[in-house]
Amino acid sequence: MKLFNLKTLSALVAGMSMMIANANAEVSLRFGYEAPRTDSQHLAAKKFNELLNEKTKGEIKLKLFPDSTLGNAQTMISGVRGGTIDLEMSGSPNFTGLEPKLNVIDIPFIFKDRTHVYKVLDGEIGQGLLKDLEAQGLKGLAFWDVGFRAFSNSKHPVTKPEDIKGLKVRTNQNPMYIEAFKLLGANPVPMPLAELYTALETRAVDAQEHPIGIFWSSKLYEVQKYLSLTNHGYTPLIVVMNKAKFDALSPELQNSMIEAAKEAGQYQRDLNVKNEKEIITNLQKQGVEVIEKVDTQPFQAVIAEQVRKSFVEKHGDALLKQVDALAQ
Repeated sequence: MKLFNLKTLSALVAGMSMMIANANAEVSLRFGYEAPRTDSQHLAAKKFNELLNEKTKGEIKLKLFPDSTLGNAQTMISGVRGGTIDLEMSGSPNFTGLEPKLNVIDIPFIFKDRTHVYKVLDGEIGQGLLKDLEAQGLKGLAFWDVGFRAFSNSKHPVTKPEDIKGLKVRTNQNPMYIEAFKLLGANPVPMPLAELYTALETRAVDAQEHPIGIFWSSKLYEVQKYLSLTNHGYTPLIVVMNKAKFDALSPELQNSMIEAAKEAGQYQRDLNVKNEKEIITNLQKQGVEVIEKVDTQPFQAVIAEQVRKSFVEKHGDALLKQVDALAQ
């Protein structure tokens, strides 16, 4: 009886040790972002979690925090750098204060089309820009998709540069966009996405510029009547992780993190393209006047050359030339 009890006890101890070891092997990471649950960003985050679970056999799991639950973009980026948040994603303009060369992505009309975008972001240029973030304590895992930006307002249809003059426009804090809207005669007002709906509703600002996916998922159509598909700029999301926590993972888990992030990013890109027509139709049903065909040449004539010049004065023209070369 004593022998049986000893064997039983040994088995129980061994089993508990295995359970503890397995529990210790699991890594739970907090992943924050500003977009609501209805946005493709959240769907891609869920896909990222699924892929990680498959690739790591459950060793890495994500806890998702959409809707600015962990703060606005700048707060979350600071949290990731400090280690209080493990991962976050936000538009590239939010990182330009840390790495000003990222401003090259935000030069108005720099991208010819999505093919051009993906050549830049997924190639040597984009990967180099992600690498540069490591000096700031951030491991750039992948570029996801915010998309080509559209312009909405509550005053009148916008089809030419003069229509923007005098409008108070919410934009991000990126100097490329601020300069561009000043050149158009607007009054740019930087603010976080979480504050935008109320600002539009109370007429603290007249207008905003986001890709149509954000316009739809954030329900901005409820407080904006006119939407013009100006495609004046493209914004990628950057998915970043605290670098020290990334470095602490095994090489195998590091590879799984990067692979899963890239695959989820491609999933989201495809989803955004697929949903564009349906979103436009739904916006029109909600009473939004959508101007789908906008002659962008007059807009480019006002802002493109001057904003490019501003970038070159600060960072030289080598990076800009590399981006332009991939448009061919």
